[in-house]
Amino acid sequence: VIPPLPNVTSCDIRGSAPSTREVEHLHPDRRLTEVHAILLTGGSAFGLAAADGVVEWLEERGVGYASRVPVPIVPAAVINDLGSGDPKVRPGPKEGRSACDAATDTGIETGLVGAAAAATVGKWAGLEHRVAGGFGMGRAEHEGADVAAVAVVNAVGDVLGSDGNVIAGTQTDDPRFIRPGPPRAPLPSNTVLAVVATRASLDKRDVRWLASRGADGVTISIRPA
Repeated sequence: VIPPLPNVTSCDIRGSAPSTREVEHLHPDRRLTEVHAILLTGGSAFGLAAADGVVEWLEERGVGYASRVPVPIVPAAVINDLGSGDPKVRPGPKEGRSACDAATDTGIETGLVGAAAAATVGKWAGLEHRVAGGFGMGRAEHEGADVAAVAVVNAVGDVLGSDGNVIAGTQTDDPRFIRPGPPRAPLPSNTVLAVVATRASLDKRDVRWLASRGADGVTISIRPA
């Protein structure tokens, strides 16, 4: 995601083992408010290397934090998808550059593409019941406010619609049934990544609050979150 400049950016991080790069800049106590790109990627910790290509692409265009040499600020977060597909296929600097070259504000592909190429959901009942996750986009307007979001959905849980029905999830007979007793094997631990954007006059703490409400949206639309 290459946002317009200037911008104010913050984040909300949940889960027990997030894999990220440069997100500490986004904490409200840190001085910087502006970022120059946001990378969502796959390949577990290996995939964070794709941020190098994004940084190089921005530097070549003179985009970055104003210092003697422009320093692009590119927070990055990754999903753990090494258990799906070929674990040796990991994005790196070349893929980061390609993503920047292909950036557009129209005709954006969704589904099993980009960071979500190997994303899966519905793993709470066992990996044998998982189904495809993916990359999605959404937008909402209310009383003059316009909010958009993109998400990489690689969840342990099922994806639910606003009516509570399962949109994508485990292949068991009743996907809402949680098996009683302790699990037979350790539960997988996966991640949903999202970027929420709006046009508004907000300071960094306001944006952090908005990011937290986006994380609340994950807990509503994915069970278990």
